[in-house]
Amino acid sequence: MRKLVIAISMLALAGSAAFADPILDRQALMKERGKIAGGLLKVVKGEEPYDAAAVLTQLQALQANAEKFDTDVETLFPAGSDTGDTTAAPKIWEDMAGFKAAEQKYLADVKAAAAAAPADVDALKAQFNTIGGDCGTCHQSYRIKKG
Repeated sequence: MRKLVIAISMLALAGSAAFADPILDRQALMKERGKIAGGLLKVVKGEEPYDAAAVLTQLQALQANAEKFDTDVETLFPAGSDTGDTTAAPKIWEDMAGFKAAEQKYLADVKAAAAAAPADVDALKAQFNTIGGDCGTCHQSYRIKKG
């Protein structure tokens, strides 16, 4: 019983520490997202050869990232985390429902791309254009452009 209490306490502590700095945490998720998308972009542009297994792995990683972000939106963007070293626009907190809807559309499109497992580079291009459009729409509305 004591071991169970200790294990639960450790999990609770780990969970609370997971989002000790919401700005850094959301930036880390977005950097990871950008890195994965960048890898897919190289395939789309023909800079790297199309490899169905590798593309599917990247799409699944993108889906896991989007699911984590979607699950933790409120924790990643708590009130008061709009100041400091962040490019998150005030509109996020003014229109949290719209922000969540944009993220959920992105998540749905990423899930669809991963489920479809694009058979060739042309199929990937179509899916990547949709996903990239989601990114652009969200960034235009909910991100402050860096000088």
